Amino acid sequence: MQYKAKLIAPFLFITLLSPIGHTQQNQPIRPIPVTEKSDPEMVSFGRQLYMSALFSKNTSLSCNSCHSVKRSGTDNLPKHIGLSGSLGAVNTPTVFNSSLNFRQFWDGRAKTLEDVINDHLRDPQVFANNWPTVIERIKQDKALHQSYKKLYKGEVTADNLTEALVAYIKNLLTPDAPFDRYLKGDNNALSDDAKKGYQLFKSYGCITCHQGVNVGGNIFEKLGIYKDFFVEPRKIKKADLGYFNVTGKEEDKFVFKVPSLRNVALSAPYFHDGSVNTLEDAIQLMGIYQIGQPIQVYDIPLIVKFLESLTGKLPESER
Repeated sequence: MQYKAKLIAPFLFITLLSPIGHTQQNQPIRPIPVTEKSDPEMVSFGRQLYMSALFSKNTSLSCNSCHSVKRSGTDNLPKHIGLSGSLGAVNTPTVFNSSLNFRQFWDGRAKTLEDVINDHLRDPQVFANNWPTVIERIKQDKALHQSYKKLYKGEVTADNLTEALVAYIKNLLTPDAPFDRYLKGDNNALSDDAKKGYQLFKSYGCITCHQGVNVGGNIFEKLGIYKDFFVEPRKIKKADLGYFNVTGKEEDKFVFKVPSLRNVALSAPYFHDGSVNTLEDAIQLMGIYQIGQPIQVYDIPLIVKFLESLTGKLPESER
């Protein structure tokens, strides 16, 4: 599999010919659709589970501990803190809009949100637990068990608990960002600087990897296309190998799922290892390693303004 961006020329041709002010049909980024909860009661129960520490072995962590709905769906730490204060291997990706990704985790090892839940439950650095233990705890918790029985008949099952958690996570969309309103035809939704930043985002080629409804999250790409990102004095760790850890193929070394840029202004630090603290630095490094040219200093603040316009609105339950 070749990851070096081959589509940059056609993308740039299309996007540079797309004038500011056109609707989303003419743009490589699409707005997040505004949808109603499919099952409010299930979403509510899923939220209870999401906030519960009963999933972790020592009942010290919940899903919300690392993917905080008050912290843009992440923890704003370079790497997550696991059980007993253990340091995780990677930066915590945001849970917001994660249902729009084509794969989950930086290395893309999970194809579905259900896979994520099962992975985290068993991961010794996350919950270090198992379903029989969790099920017994849910049965012993009066509030959770009552909520469960309102939705499901019969015994508590892993499939049903997973279904409710997934329903809640799918509800964590952040639509109606200023850029979404702009895509829908509201030319006043963006400042002039943000509009200029969007044009620069396209002309530099950032749009090649960061496009679609989630402004990323829909392809794999190598980190270090034009310059080796993993050089001395950096010591390569297992997590740095990315998709290689899933496939074992040499060509997949240092390949990661491209992260979504939705709400990126709120989700620092950046990169899979949490090594970059600011958007300005992230933009400059992306220019060097992924685009093959430095981003002009005077262009960076404009691109930041565009990225800030990707901050959407939380679901009502989390505002």
